[in-house]
Amino acid sequence: MKILIIEDDSTTREFVAKGLQEHGYSVDQAEDGKKGLMMALSSEYQLVILDRMLPYLDGMKVLAAIKAAQESLPVLILSAMDSIEDRVDGLQAGSDDYLIKPFALAELIARVDIIINRQRGLTSENTKLAYDCLQIDLRAHRVTCNDKELLLQPKEFQLIQYFIEHSEQVVSRMRLFEAIWSYHFDPKTNVIDVHVANLRRKLEEAGCTDLLHTVRGAGYVLRR
Repeated sequence: MKILIIEDDSTTREFVAKGLQEHGYSVDQAEDGKKGLMMALSSEYQLVILDRMLPYLDGMKVLAAIKAAQESLPVLILSAMDSIEDRVDGLQAGSDDYLIKPFALAELIARVDIIINRQRGLTSENTKLAYDCLQIDLRAHRVTCNDKELLLQPKEFQLIQYFIEHSEQVVSRMRLFEAIWSYHFDPKTNVIDVHVANLRRKLEEAGCTDLLHTVRGAGYVLRR
């Protein structure tokens, strides 16, 4: 899941990016409104976190342009403009949420999760995935194998979710890269292979053997 942060304050921007990355999200950053709008419209994101006071192009103009081009793309305003009028203006302009600075990172991440889950249409009926001996609870962020919980890193969780959603399909490294890692990540490295190997080891340790296979020259596949 990819998120774009448009924020001119580098300290805030890096703080938010680090917190979201540790939570398992891929994050791109823009330091001004003009660059941020270009990035928002030229790549695929699940959420934009937007400051209101930006150089080159005001945040409200960025919001209007994003919604005009991609109405379904969620935008969370993160701003020091904290009056009731400011918040109402932001929400009425089309933002999906409005969080005031200073803020608690835990609250920001909770709001991000809620927006993205809502965007994906997660309800109590479709927050659980299963394949063979594997079960995933997306809301609880929990994976079990033969009723034994797997302790997964954020990227490992995203990988197993992606594999289950695309079970029986051969998934290339590039598809995994595009779906899970930021475009700043170098696909020529072996990071994907390392994460898949760690995930396979944890599955096997929990008793889910012969599920995650390497297809030479093509990628990976989850199948019996």
